[in-house]
Amino acid sequence: MEETIKTFPQHTCSWLKGKLTLYKNQDFWNVREFHEGGIMAQQSFEARPSDVFVCSAPKTGTVWLKALAFAIITREKYDESTSPLLTTMPHECIPLLEKDLEQIEENHKNSCFPLVATHLPYNSLPESILSSNCKIVYIYRNIKDVIVSHYHFLREANKLPLEDAPFEEAFDEFYEGVSWYGPYWDHILGYWKASLERPEIILFLKYEDMKKDPTGNVKKLAEFIGFPFTYEEEKAGVIENIIKLCSFEKLSNLEVNKSGKHRAEDVNVAENRIYFRKAKDGDWKNYFTDEMIEKIDKLIDEKLGATGLVLK
Repeated sequence: MEETIKTFPQHTCSWLKGKLTLYKNQDFWNVREFHEGGIMAQQSFEARPSDVFVCSAPKTGTVWLKALAFAIITREKYDESTSPLLTTMPHECIPLLEKDLEQIEENHKNSCFPLVATHLPYNSLPESILSSNCKIVYIYRNIKDVIVSHYHFLREANKLPLEDAPFEEAFDEFYEGVSWYGPYWDHILGYWKASLERPEIILFLKYEDMKKDPTGNVKKLAEFIGFPFTYEEEKAGVIENIIKLCSFEKLSNLEVNKSGKHRAEDVNVAENRIYFRKAKDGDWKNYFTDEMIEKIDKLIDEKLGATGLVLK
């Protein structure tokens, strides 16, 4: 498979000083390792009807959504003082389809744990997911903040200081559709179209809306994935406790997320702290020029204007 992937169109990110090469397959860009994992999942993964897939493009609120989903389904086993989220990074709590296939299959054999995460575009999901009635939860976010978050994550993951990684070049690359699991607008469009066709199967969430009304959206999420809160739980403050446990303020200040490393067994490991940068809306205003704003707004109008989604 490695030799096959080498035949895919390639792009080496100049603003990262050649430290990252992306390959294009099935109309999206990715690193070699995750293309391999995605293809393996397409070939062999069998979804269960009880599975719940937490889906997103990178840097769109994935960590938060994973933490909330995990806290919701494990709340009878753990509370806000005993949750694994206190000692384990959210990415480690839910296996990734294109990376942790063996663990997911082991979960299928030995437990009823339903959560599986993926960044794969909708049309690249294994057929067993597309043809089943298992639930899919998708989160999206303002594209300008995604670009800034994407920039800082890859810069820090590749240990480059700001002065050595021009934001302008990173912007141009993202604008051209060359990004991790990108183009981002195609990623959104695939799940959005599917959510219109199968609203009972796919829940479409907006990061900014979740921040404005966390209680309403957490209740919606819990009900959709089959773990609704009881009246007694609501009265006892269980929802508020989950929101607090999964908040950026709480998670980013935990020792595991300040000093730990994600996938410590891998050669190319990322420090957990780089997954917790700001979580603020509108940070893009500190980076975008007027020309960038005009270009990206026009692009989003062209690509996603018909959807009615607000992404700028």
